[in-house]
Amino acid sequence: MLAIYKREIRSYFRSFIGLLFIAVTLFFVGLYYTAVNLLQGYPYFSYAISSVVILFLISVPVLTMRILAEERRSRTDQLILTAPVSVAGIVLGKFLALLTIFAIPTGIICIYPLIMGSFGTIPMAEAYLSVLAFFLYGMMAIAVGVLVSSLTESQVISSVLTFIILFLAYMMDSICGLISYTGNWLTRILSCLDMYTPFSSLMNGTLDIKSVFYFVSMTALALFLTVQSIQKRRYSISLKAFSMGAYSTGMIAVATGIIVIANVVLGELPGSWVSMDVTGEKLYSLTEQTKEYVKTIDEDVTIYVISSEDSQDMVLGQTLQRYDDLSGHIKVEYVDPNINPRFYMQYTNDSISLNSLIIVSGKRNTVVDYSDIYETSYDYDYYTGGYSSNTTGYDGEGQITSALDRVLTDDVPKVYITEGHGEASFSAAFTNALKKENTEYESINLMDHDTIPEDAACLVINGATGDFSADDTEKVVRYLDRGGNVILVTGITDVETPNLDSLCGYMGLRVAEGLVVEQDEANYYRNPYYLLPTMGSSTFTAGLYGQYYVFVPFGQGILIEDEDREDISYNKFLSTSDSAFAKLDTSNLENYEKSEGDTDGPFAIGVSAVKTLEDGTEATMVVYGCEQIFSDEANMMVSGANQVMFTNTVGTFADHEVSVSIPAKNYEVSYLMIPQGRAVLLGVLLTVVMPFGCLAAGFVIWFRRRRR
Repeated sequence: MLAIYKREIRSYFRSFIGLLFIAVTLFFVGLYYTAVNLLQGYPYFSYAISSVVILFLISVPVLTMRILAEERRSRTDQLILTAPVSVAGIVLGKFLALLTIFAIPTGIICIYPLIMGSFGTIPMAEAYLSVLAFFLYGMMAIAVGVLVSSLTESQVISSVLTFIILFLAYMMDSICGLISYTGNWLTRILSCLDMYTPFSSLMNGTLDIKSVFYFVSMTALALFLTVQSIQKRRYSISLKAFSMGAYSTGMIAVATGIIVIANVVLGELPGSWVSMDVTGEKLYSLTEQTKEYVKTIDEDVTIYVISSEDSQDMVLGQTLQRYDDLSGHIKVEYVDPNINPRFYMQYTNDSISLNSLIIVSGKRNTVVDYSDIYETSYDYDYYTGGYSSNTTGYDGEGQITSALDRVLTDDVPKVYITEGHGEASFSAAFTNALKKENTEYESINLMDHDTIPEDAACLVINGATGDFSADDTEKVVRYLDRGGNVILVTGITDVETPNLDSLCGYMGLRVAEGLVVEQDEANYYRNPYYLLPTMGSSTFTAGLYGQYYVFVPFGQGILIEDEDREDISYNKFLSTSDSAFAKLDTSNLENYEKSEGDTDGPFAIGVSAVKTLEDGTEATMVVYGCEQIFSDEANMMVSGANQVMFTNTVGTFADHEVSVSIPAKNYEVSYLMIPQGRAVLLGVLLTVVMPFGCLAAGFVIWFRRRRR
């Protein structure tokens, strides 16, 4: 086999075809790479790779057309077939030679993501997964070309037939859709020849073992069929021709059956077993919050998808598969609107979009419209005078987990948010998080009420800059005395706030004067006032502890007056380092020096206090020492971690063992900052110098051989 391999490698480089293939591959990959990644600064390498896979329809037939057809035409195949080498060794040697030629440009392409990485942050795992998909697709295409070349002695016929087969394999998904929108036995058979769908699955950022196995097994089958094709010709004049032909047919049937069954069995395995999410945002993975919540489900729920399974949204489909795999109580069913167009009317009178979800339990049902699955922004285009839409986030997990809780919960808790004391308002992102947590919320001015409403799951005081009146304070204390729950976010203010201070004092807490200055570099971001507090394990930090930071700009320290009180238990789940101090003079925020009168740390930045009342019930107050902690600006700095903490806190008081409000996964990317001149220089190197250098080398080799 090694001798065959060396012979083929030499022949391909001497005949100019090998270097031509390398040059063409590098040229087209470099062209799209320059246009998409270098000039536009787009950080996803997969966009360039997916644009050039169609190149295989032309380049592979040219590369493989002579590998066996030329041997057969010139009758040199008789010398090989009578040599002391097995037919399998011959085929494998020739195939590996072709694969080596293909591996050369693929290896060079592996450098391209590293070039991008020097100009910004890129998803490296996704980039190299796309390279793997590119290599696997090309490997199978080459195996198909080798098979076709073994069936004819004409290079032209071999090239044309290979092109036709690869084109049909590339378009097979669309062809199956034309044959039957809903699918039938014929489309299921033809889908075995669909090369693009498993390629696309890998390009989407999922290391799908099913797709990898498909390419490897189909490559092996093509090579096996090539061996059988040669075997049949090798013994065609033998007395054993009939028996050998029967043996070959039986072996072909057995091998094909084994590979088909293996792919079917692998396809039936749970998605979580055979695929790995390598996307930077973990688009296809479920968060620990969802996993913990699903474990609490003990009632059957059916998720109806208004779509045929063949035409489903691929990202949403993978998310739904994760839910199905996670619990035996969750069942996903697809309802084709072409077959049952009025199905959704059993659950809603409103029109819904294709790919929308209907979640049904024994208690109630709810609809998640497909338009809510993706977040979209609209930008005004000054050239066209209209608006263009841009998908900015994927909220499939957030919407589904929230909907599951909505159809299973017994009561909808209510959150009251105080107003009238200069409180900060919550942005749409945080109020939407409350909705996804399946809680109702309402603003309340305490002056208009004699008492906190009985249905309050918790009371939120968000960054009040004015003091409460004594009467308002008494209402909150009475609420706590009957086992209420309060979330208090301190506000920075120049006025005295003795009544708000007394609320903290009710729980044995005190807010230190001034702003916290963190002296430990591990606990701040760029500026000692921009705190990254140490996080402790608690229900408030679920899904964050040990994985994310919480960003606290201009925080205030919280002190516990007596941690040994028997009636109150404390949990400091956000805290500063021991070297932190509270600076009284904040007139100059560029001064981080400690002065006389400043309070030494450490401080709590987030603390919960649970007080056991005389009747055995518990009152809870959670205090956050930063009025900006639940703002969009702070939240964006840590990829939504602050919002997760907010929903965890509210979810604790909404009787949710685990928060069911999952933030949307961000689609927006940070573009690469590549100077125009450098991008052009790299583009010229990759699309002109390297490809044409290969062509020049190939021409020189060919010309020298011609002159001999």
